[in-house]
Amino acid sequence: MNVRSLSQRLIGPGADGRPRRRAAYALPTLFTAGNIFLGFISIMRSIQGALLAASGYHGPNTHFETAAIAIGWAVVLDGLDGRIARLTNTVSDFGREMDSLADVITFGIAPAILAFTWGVQFALPGADPLFRDHLRRIGFFIPALFLICGAARLARFNIQKNPVPKNPGRPDRKYFVGLPIPAGAAMIASIVYALDGTPIVQWPLMVAWLVLVAFLGFLMVSTWRYQSFKDIQLLRPRSPLTIILWFTLIYLLWIYTEPVLLAITTAYVASGIVVRIGGTVRRRFRASHPAPEQQPG
Repeated sequence: MNVRSLSQRLIGPGADGRPRRRAAYALPTLFTAGNIFLGFISIMRSIQGALLAASGYHGPNTHFETAAIAIGWAVVLDGLDGRIARLTNTVSDFGREMDSLADVITFGIAPAILAFTWGVQFALPGADPLFRDHLRRIGFFIPALFLICGAARLARFNIQKNPVPKNPGRPDRKYFVGLPIPAGAAMIASIVYALDGTPIVQWPLMVAWLVLVAFLGFLMVSTWRYQSFKDIQLLRPRSPLTIILWFTLIYLLWIYTEPVLLAITTAYVASGIVVRIGGTVRRRFRASHPAPEQQPG
């Protein structure tokens, strides 16, 4: 008895002989629609959190925390819709365009609003009046810059067929050119979630926050190499060590959710920086220490 693949079972004819391709195409689209819905939830909760903080309460804010959680779950759905489309062989132009629009909303607009309402809005009154207006202008500009960089990152991703990063890696691996916009949004959300949604009320911390948001925008439009993990096959048999590592990670996420999520997002964002610096150091070392020429035998 021949075992058919997952894509054949989903898009092949059913028991009555009718094709089931439409149902297969709807499956990844549902995940993308869920992505958009979570982005909407995040935007609404950011507004509610700002209203609560505006009433004078600057403690842990469940609205900001829920906005960050919504972005985190959207990252999960964004990773699943593409994999499901590839597994079922239902990749389409419509799905790619809808996925890009969903990413602009959920990983561009939603984290930009969260970055302003949580990290800027309530720190401005405590700033010195001499440069408060300048901080207000910068506080509006940096989240908008994050959104623009994310949109430019998605546009570049859509028009490039086989993008090559400035520091190419192994040819048998798949990489992203620049920081993916879900990773940038996840970095913002993980920080808000780790601090229980407590808004920033001190202007020096606000300045540090804006520097981080601006740096995330730069990483998205850069040509630095980031691991895509698209070459990982979910249906491939795993070794016992891999299963143990996955179990350990899931357990740590269950027990220490906030610090582990922050550590994961920080490690991924920093990975591209480390690889870039390491490649630059290696190239300069090779230039200063050329390999000795081989003498003829």
